[in-house]
Amino acid sequence: MELQFIDYKPEYQPWFEKLNKAWLEEYFVVEDFDKYVLENPEEAILKQGGKIYFAAAGDTIVGTVGLRYVEDGVYELTKMAVDKNYHGGGAGQFLCQSCINKAREMGMDRLVLWSNRILENAIHIYRKLGFIEIPVSPGTYGRADIMMEINFKQEAATQQ
Repeated sequence: MELQFIDYKPEYQPWFEKLNKAWLEEYFVVEDFDKYVLENPEEAILKQGGKIYFAAAGDTIVGTVGLRYVEDGVYELTKMAVDKNYHGGGAGQFLCQSCINKAREMGMDRLVLWSNRILENAIHIYRKLGFIEIPVSPGTYGRADIMMEINFKQEAATQQ
């Protein structure tokens, strides 16, 4: 399956919401913050300087991911979801790697994420692509029991 990494368009909002609500409802609950972000992605992510992307196989949207502004130089890899029919086909890793590449291009200092340890496949992808576990900073998600980051500044310093 050949995937394209495409930018958000308003007509894709229902996919962003549907794909994310599917996994949230399966494993957790849709928290108030999730509901706001999923139903209002332009307001919650894009107008704050963030980005939303999709993985498409031909004309079919198979997954989505966002980069949400946290503070200067720090963005959150957020709302990564793959259609259940496409699990195991590499779409999650494709989305995550493409997002890491975008974060580097945008000159971010750090890319962080909050997750939950029961999402073993996702955490495996994150570790494989260079995220390391850091202490969880509380607040954003009630379900979060793990926080991870890629520190691009640190990477650059060790490569010199």
